[in-house]
Amino acid sequence: MFAPDDIIIQADIHIVDIQPVISRRFELPGNLNLAQLHEVIQASFEWTDSHLHQFDIGGLTYGAPEFDEGDWSDRRTFEASDVRLCDFATYGPAPLIIFYEYDFGDSWMHVIELTLKAKEPGVKYPRCVAGSRRAPPEDVGGPSGYFDFLEAWHDTRHQDHKDMRRWAGRTFNPERFNLDVNNKAIAKAIRHSKGSYRFRFEP
Repeated sequence: MFAPDDIIIQADIHIVDIQPVISRRFELPGNLNLAQLHEVIQASFEWTDSHLHQFDIGGLTYGAPEFDEGDWSDRRTFEASDVRLCDFATYGPAPLIIFYEYDFGDSWMHVIELTLKAKEPGVKYPRCVAGSRRAPPEDVGGPSGYFDFLEAWHDTRHQDHKDMRRWAGRTFNPERFNLDVNNKAIAKAIRHSKGSYRFRFEP
């Protein structure tokens, strides 16, 4: 059994069906719960938290149960803020694989590999230690829609080039990744989440 304060978990995450890969490597405290992990992912990938999400761990679904009353799924959703990463920390030599889906329309599926590592003195967690590329814009249409978007975004002769550049905004760059900016966004998200989701639906 691990003491939560003694555990650091390395989380390697990437978005499925996107090439070149869009990835992040996080170092996370063991007492981080899944709602907070959601906030870390949202901040790091620059998602806007404007769609539903869920974690799939061992066939069980974790997330915000208040959104579980629609007919989109017959699976029970367990409260994400009740489950900490250390609750899964019986990792062997192979990493523990979990899945995170964001936006059930675009269906951005993220694969997360969790491994244990030594805690470094004087380091503030959670933090991002590496990454590649910016995440796609919201509502671009999933991996296939993003492929079409990039084709138009890069090709000045494409009929939709100007529209796509305008729609994505002047600051959008699919290859951009800034580690310092990323970690500032993560720290802000964790500070505002106060141990759970920043935004909850109140019936």
